[in-house]
Amino acid sequence: MAWIEKLFATYDACKGREPPGAEPLMPVSHALQHAHIEITIDGDGNFKNARVIDKEETVIPATEQSAGRTGKLPPPHPLCDKVQYCAKDYPSNGGAKPSFFDGYRNLLSAWCQSENSHPKAKAVLAYADQGTLVADLVRHKVLHIGEDGYLLTQWQAEGDAPEIFRQLTPKNGLRDQGDAFIRWVVWCNGDLCPEVWKDATLQQAWVGFDAAANTEQGLCMVTGEEAVLASSHPRRIRHPGDGAKLISANDSSGFTFRGRFTDADGKQAAGVGYVVTQKAHSALRWLIKRQAYRNGDQAFIAWAVTGKAIPDPFADSLSMLLGIEFDTPSDAEKGRTLVGDVGQSFALRLRKAIAGYRAKLDPHDDIVVMGVDSATPGRMAIIYYRELKGSEFLERIETWHTAYAWPQNLGIDKDGKPRRFVGGPAPHDIAEVAFGRRLDNKLRKATVERLLPCIIDGQPIPRDLVLSVVRRAANRNGLIHWEWEKVLGIACGLFRGWSKSQGREYAMALEEDRTSRDYLYGRLLAVADNLEGYALRLAGETRETSAARLMQRFADHPFSTWRTIELSLTPYEARLRASAKGAGVLVKCQRLLDEISCRFASGDFSDDRPLSGEFLLGYHCQRAALFARSHSGTEDQSTSEDNA
Repeated sequence: MAWIEKLFATYDACKGREPPGAEPLMPVSHALQHAHIEITIDGDGNFKNARVIDKEETVIPATEQSAGRTGKLPPPHPLCDKVQYCAKDYPSNGGAKPSFFDGYRNLLSAWCQSENSHPKAKAVLAYADQGTLVADLVRHKVLHIGEDGYLLTQWQAEGDAPEIFRQLTPKNGLRDQGDAFIRWVVWCNGDLCPEVWKDATLQQAWVGFDAAANTEQGLCMVTGEEAVLASSHPRRIRHPGDGAKLISANDSSGFTFRGRFTDADGKQAAGVGYVVTQKAHSALRWLIKRQAYRNGDQAFIAWAVTGKAIPDPFADSLSMLLGIEFDTPSDAEKGRTLVGDVGQSFALRLRKAIAGYRAKLDPHDDIVVMGVDSATPGRMAIIYYRELKGSEFLERIETWHTAYAWPQNLGIDKDGKPRRFVGGPAPHDIAEVAFGRRLDNKLRKATVERLLPCIIDGQPIPRDLVLSVVRRAANRNGLIHWEWEKVLGIACGLFRGWSKSQGREYAMALEEDRTSRDYLYGRLLAVADNLEGYALRLAGETRETSAARLMQRFADHPFSTWRTIELSLTPYEARLRASAKGAGVLVKCQRLLDEISCRFASGDFSDDRPLSGEFLLGYHCQRAALFARSHSGTEDQSTSEDNA
């Protein structure tokens, strides 16, 4: 019951204090529906106008039974409902389904005759009693009838189908116009809010009537107090068409709990107050809509129970904390940032951003991270749930983005801006680069579920994911340039973070004193790539270098492949030697190759075993250092940003 208790507290903390521009929390005893038709009447119930609307989400009054209605005899909503319910003349116009007008009218009439009645509800009742709803909609060309005078289920005439046919979902190729959902606009004298779904006074009137109608008391296991217990719990949690429930019980046959409970409503197992479940599910629906990470039916949310702002654990560092990492710096500034103080600069900005959250979030504020998914249309499960204190949550977010930070190049965003920053990648980006074209929704869901404990619980990232990303980064031939740059940055970040969990630390800048075999081989590959790339650009050629083409083979057999790469450099060295621009570059690259080769320990250089992801760190850092030198003003232009 912890999750429902936290959501209940969230509703009470946030109701009436929603952020500016945010959708308000839905009142108790209300539900969300997609409306298709909007009917306008006056305060006396006289028809004025009607129009088709584009499946707009509408908050409607609902009973406990109607909010989750299913089956052959679904109970009515009290005010807004389908044509099948609201239209007294639906059967006489050839309605394809049974009419539920009597049940609809009885419920609406009981509300209008109670002490919680409302003028707009009375106006709707007066209009419904006239029995001309279908006729009025046909006259205004909202609904359509055939030559026999019956409502059409197919449009067979020439030209485009009417708008209502485009809005309704077909069933077995037929569209029943009786399924069109109606919402009301009621113009009363002196009233400035004619839309019934926006009228707070009407909503409160219905809440009062519905509360008075529910009288069955019991012990609420969430609050520990005597309260009206819920016999049915809300659905439509992730979207208006969502039929899955988090809490449900079977019918009177007792199939699910046969032999354990005698009642089908679940109260013998755990009673939940009606108001509690309404508020909790409303808060969950509100949180999912405004801040969830979604992947198909899967939804993850993180929130503070007090309603305060918290960092998004599913975002990369740029989206969540850092804003634009490079605000159009000069080339020299960019080079120095990437090479000299990138680790310190990122750490300071991250610490400052986290400090901003700490200033607003109390260390003891409750933070909840929750994930839901459904395997069937009617049952939803909580696939992940954690409760943390504010200080603990912020510490783990900071740890994740610090440990897995690396200079990232994620290509171009939807606004055409380059996404280059220093920081940790987002879980969905990790899933994409780990599996590439093999990634489907099922695999993406499973991968995000595996990564969430690494962010929230501080667990090491799974080794197989790291190896998969490293292999894709080494397989450069299978990727276009920007895609490979994205994979390379994420691979370096994941390998660095995973190595830290194993007790090995790596800097984000070039470590010239590091003498490990894999790191040095990565540096050699970067220098060879730079040398040949510069020679190709001098000749106006744009093809890939030998180092780029042989990167996968180099990762598997570094010693034997290095001999091939080194021999392939001979004609390019001759080209640079004959060029006034290239002679200095050649000398510097050859000197650097010699320096790196001399750092190998005895026997390491001739070791032909496959390289680990460490060689990518050496490659990336050496490449960034060469790029920084070329833009520092102290050396010739030996690289370009494309090669960086």
